[in-house]
Amino acid sequence: MKYGIVGFSGRMGHEIDDLFLEKGHQCVLQIDDKTEKIESAPEVILDFSLPSGLEKTIMQVRKYSCALITGVTGYTAEQMEAIRTLGQEVPVVQSFNFSLGIQLMLKMVNLLKEPLKDWDVEIAETHHRFKKDKPSGTAKMLAAAVGREVPISSFRLGNVPGDHSIAFGSLGEIITISHRTLSRRAFAEGALLSAEFAIRQKSGYFTFTDVLSQK
Repeated sequence: MKYGIVGFSGRMGHEIDDLFLEKGHQCVLQIDDKTEKIESAPEVILDFSLPSGLEKTIMQVRKYSCALITGVTGYTAEQMEAIRTLGQEVPVVQSFNFSLGIQLMLKMVNLLKEPLKDWDVEIAETHHRFKKDKPSGTAKMLAAAVGREVPISSFRLGNVPGDHSIAFGSLGEIITISHRTLSRRAFAEGALLSAEFAIRQKSGYFTFTDVLSQK
């Protein structure tokens, strides 16, 4: 497929480009704060930049009538609505985390939330020092899966790609589910699955959960 990357010079941009090239795909669009290189029309644009660039990303998607994969965190409610609206025109896959492990973690939380509805619950997450938003989008996804107010502890340390844990506790025992990302390749692999899924769709707003359920 022909693909474009918004946030090309970032850590995720490089990781996505390396994997997509390894799989034989062709990068035809590169955009970041200082660069805009466009060789031809992309079939899909992957945006792993910052919320401030959303308007420009949507403009490019509409210009080429291509699919959009966005893993940006920190969107406002208005920006999320704009993304959902874009899904009426082109295929859009939006997620705060593209790892398979986090999807399985969400399934476990959904399984436990009702039996443990009277237990205490807390979430902790750690990311690299350069991550702008706090708490992470993934932590918010876990809290949403619990379905009630959950305290979240956030740490920004070193170069951690992403650690998340959720603990349920009663007076007699504690259940902890944790996930550690060892490499950003885990996210790139999810982005690739999403791109392969999106270019087969005519339009629609999808999550990474939708991608895996229809894989």
